[in-house]
Amino acid sequence: MSLLSDLINLNLSETTDKIIAEYIWIGGSGLDIRSKARTLPGPVTDPARLPRWNYDGSSTDQAPGEDSEVILYPQAVFKDPFRRGNNILVICDTYTPAGEPIPTNKRYNAAKIFNHRDVVAEEPWYGIEQEYTLLQKDVKWPIGWPVGGYPGPQGPYYCGAGADKSFGRDIVDAHYKACLYAGINISGINGEVMPGQWEFQVGPAVGIAAGDQLWVARYILERITEIAGVVLTFDPKPIQGDWNGAGAHTNYSTKSMRSDGGYEVIKKAIDKLSLRHKEHIAAYGEGNERRLTGRHETADINTFCWGVANRGASVRVGRDTEKAGKGYFEDRRPASNMDPYVVTSLIAETTIIWKP
Repeated sequence: MSLLSDLINLNLSETTDKIIAEYIWIGGSGLDIRSKARTLPGPVTDPARLPRWNYDGSSTDQAPGEDSEVILYPQAVFKDPFRRGNNILVICDTYTPAGEPIPTNKRYNAAKIFNHRDVVAEEPWYGIEQEYTLLQKDVKWPIGWPVGGYPGPQGPYYCGAGADKSFGRDIVDAHYKACLYAGINISGINGEVMPGQWEFQVGPAVGIAAGDQLWVARYILERITEIAGVVLTFDPKPIQGDWNGAGAHTNYSTKSMRSDGGYEVIKKAIDKLSLRHKEHIAAYGEGNERRLTGRHETADINTFCWGVANRGASVRVGRDTEKAGKGYFEDRRPASNMDPYVVTSLIAETTIIWKP
């Protein structure tokens, strides 16, 4: 095992100019993260300098077997916290050989919205609170829970400390540091209300970068849980009953909202969101109806409401924003398994471009 450890930790930059680039993309389910690696002749930081690549789309439910080639377009580069040195992680989106985005390429349409002149002028900022649950590998039951049984009721676990309250902290801390190393603007972590459930926050990030950074942060978390022998799930309601679900609360502001008089801009934006509530819910993640019940710090899925400091609302405005008369708001409806490209671009489209 010592030789294996030495090889894993080998610093390539000491022996060669070549680097390893891990190309990452989203598979056919819309949530499965795929990747493969290739050798490049030297360090690269600009995605435009990276070669396009391809993969077998018939094995990811993204292409038929008789014409299975899907092309990867590099879009953003991050430092690789696993191989380190000059090695990189590359977030890609996916196209046919003719250059058409495939149906599961949600980044393509998001980029069009973020490149709209009105959206560019407003510089939309996002902070995404990604909740997730860690499961025991063999039984798919939350870590820290007795197999086939339940822990004590919710209450002591949120932001808790201690062997009977906090489960998986080493994984969470490793992920936190790995994201910082990679160049992701991860702004914090905390233990969540349900034991075995955690949250990390990405942002503030501008426009399409929010989606890029969240997807790479998810990939890094998948890799770390793989090493730890723990299963990661983004299911919005992993345990039925009197337990909190898992969301991806999306904090949002525009230049107008952050400026003097921004509170009135925020209220108008929330009014527009209320008029497209059903469209947003349809795009906010699978299984969200199991989570948005009006209980456990959620609003009912069929009803739009907002309030100041109200965690039982669809949209929450912070006390600081109300007091300052400007700032941001939090859309609490997105599920933990949402696609950040879809959610962030839809919020921008509704609040900036869309005319009622």
